[in-house]
Amino acid sequence: MTKQEVIKKYQEKFGNYTPEVYTSPGRVNLIGEHTDYNGSFVFPGAIDKGIIAAIRFNGTDKVRAYAIDLDEYTEFGFNEEDLPKEGWAKYLFGVCREIIKRGKSLKGFDTAFAGDVPLGAGMSSSAAIESTYAFALNDLLDLGIDKFELARIGQATEHNYVGVKCGIMDQFISLFGKAGHLVRLDTKTMEYEYFPFDPKGYKLVLLDTLVKHELASSAYNDRRHSCENAAATIAKRHPEVKFLRDATMEMLNEAKDDMPAEDYKRATYVIEETQRVRDVSDALERGDYETVGQKMYETHHGMSKVYEVSCEELDFLNDVAREHGVTGSRVMGGGFGGCTINLVKDELYDSFIKDAKEQFKAKYGHEPKVYDVVISDGARKL
Repeated sequence: MTKQEVIKKYQEKFGNYTPEVYTSPGRVNLIGEHTDYNGSFVFPGAIDKGIIAAIRFNGTDKVRAYAIDLDEYTEFGFNEEDLPKEGWAKYLFGVCREIIKRGKSLKGFDTAFAGDVPLGAGMSSSAAIESTYAFALNDLLDLGIDKFELARIGQATEHNYVGVKCGIMDQFISLFGKAGHLVRLDTKTMEYEYFPFDPKGYKLVLLDTLVKHELASSAYNDRRHSCENAAATIAKRHPEVKFLRDATMEMLNEAKDDMPAEDYKRATYVIEETQRVRDVSDALERGDYETVGQKMYETHHGMSKVYEVSCEELDFLNDVAREHGVTGSRVMGGGFGGCTINLVKDELYDSFIKDAKEQFKAKYGHEPKVYDVVISDGARKL
């Protein structure tokens, strides 16, 4: 939906005023999966799909909000007991509450928003909503909150009002994204560095299986526990190891007999994935997209066979990509469903997409959804 269309919907709902318009993007993560809670690196980029919101102060102490895509409307105040019942409105309410908790004053506003970040496809539509409103309110009211704190406001919204104990990558990249660049974020120190990502002759495309397997949250917690356990076991010999990110394979092998086989296996994946992120950083600096692609396949193998968070449908799409000579392909996000992210040469694109759709449908009864993505800028006023 365009800026003009969002303004039109706003005016139909709230009257013929001229609102300010803000946007924040969803994201992809090129490599570095299940590394964030291990103090390691992630490598996200903002994409050309996101949330657009029209906002205008209304002279009251209430927020009146309209979700265009859902055709749902709600109102709420700024006190803790005013938590709205609608799931989408909790993101707006949480951002307001987290800003207030930081000692800032808010004013009531009217807002209408829409998005083209698909829900549940692993592109972080929730972070895009949080970042849009945190950035907009900070800008409109001149609150003086820096972008890192705006990212923490989004993360705290998830923790305290939505009930998701997420890391900070999604909110971070939604605010810090830069066209033509990926960002390597060190989740231990929060240091970040931009790397050029402008693969001439390639397309970046997501294939969404439209599958979400139930195990996801309990399996995620199990793996997190395994990683923390492995790090603690290694730290008995090497007290400098706070996270698996600090450990080497030599250290892990020394401690192998002191931990369950499963913990050893999970830790192997994380230590190897940390190295892959470093390898991709070097490859991007020299514009070597073939190495980038090879590391993506290695990550998929690790997530499927070592960390065991893939699923049959994702493995199938990864196999199709490999058979077609696609440069790189892997499961993106937490796993157990969702998307593969694929780095595809322009001349292979049409045949790969056609065959992936046909073969997937023949096996699973429906086509995967296809999303072409371009690496774009972070939160901004339109």
